Amino acid sequence: MQRIAIAPRADWRATADRYGFTFSVIDGEPYWDESAYYAFTLQQIEQDIEAPTGEIHEMAMSLVSEVVKSETLLTRLAIPRTHWDWIARSWREGHPHLYGRMDLAYDGSGPAKLYELNYDTPTSLYEAAFFQWVWLEEQKQRGALPAGTDQYNLIQELLVASFGAIAKVLPRPLYFSAVRDSAEDQGTIAYLRDCAHQAGLDSDLIAVEDIGLSTRGAFTDLESTVIGTLFKLYPLEHMFEDRYGRDLPASNLQLIEPAWKAVLSNKGILPLLWERHAGHPNLLPAFFDTTAADELPPGWVRKPLLSREGANIEMRLPDGESLSSDGPYNDAPCIRQAYHPLTRYSGGYPLIGSWVIADRPAGMGIREDRGLITRDTSRFLPHVILA
Repeated sequence: MQRIAIAPRADWRATADRYGFTFSVIDGEPYWDESAYYAFTLQQIEQDIEAPTGEIHEMAMSLVSEVVKSETLLTRLAIPRTHWDWIARSWREGHPHLYGRMDLAYDGSGPAKLYELNYDTPTSLYEAAFFQWVWLEEQKQRGALPAGTDQYNLIQELLVASFGAIAKVLPRPLYFSAVRDSAEDQGTIAYLRDCAHQAGLDSDLIAVEDIGLSTRGAFTDLESTVIGTLFKLYPLEHMFEDRYGRDLPASNLQLIEPAWKAVLSNKGILPLLWERHAGHPNLLPAFFDTTAADELPPGWVRKPLLSREGANIEMRLPDGESLSSDGPYNDAPCIRQAYHPLTRYSGGYPLIGSWVIADRPAGMGIREDRGLITRDTSRFLPHVILA
């Protein structure tokens, strides 16, 4: 695995605007960074990223069926009791899921290590699935990359196929929704809606803030049309706590991602995986924060069960040094995971986002941060497979 400097396309900003990449610059700072790319061999991709992604996904999915039947495990994950039956029912009825991203620490040597699963509202999708592929093709056409250069990227192809596969079981009408003022989230659902359209699914857009509840307990749009299926780029745990959260179980609203993803979007899944697969080469030792201190490794990372974007992370290095990040999850239950640092390259610390579409490993994206904690200020860099 190499980090290779390359001249950015002179017209990359215009290209981003042309393709609707509205969040390529965030708060005045480039989020998309094509001043370098990460290069892998095909063997590294197939053996160290793709294969472990599939295996970890299978282990996680098998755990869902165990968790939804266990009050003890649901309690350990701090999932509200009011939604247990609804979550279990969505699993029993096979409500379809579309996508997820697992974050892996990997530098080309040794097995990739799972940091966490982002299986409810994963972002960095558009840039991984589409825009880095545009970069690859244009750089080959312009001679900046060898003609045989490839990329681990079946994401868009599998998204379209997966939408087509689940189309027959989705109650209509289908809506895509995100917070109104989030450019990144709105850009992501616009991309996903286009993938659904390519699969033959008609849909509408609605801001999360505009969804209402009828007197009969159905969720509706601004015209009082009942929503059949809602693709929501909005966390399930926030839905549980929102004004109408208590109405979800009886509403007949089908969600993508489905209610059972509340199990896998929870960092408590990490100690549960470790309890069942201790010593697995792609897992890090992980424990609920109730574990006695003398049972923990000398270096650890403390994470809230439901934190996002690197918020409220506390890191204790083996030499005793501490690092931390701010955020809104100060009072949340936590897990601790063994310290396994990202490798520093010339531009910072890269984190692999390995995508699963439906149940298939599909591709990856790389976010690079200046520090060991990957935050919402990280940059996205493209990658290639060199022959």
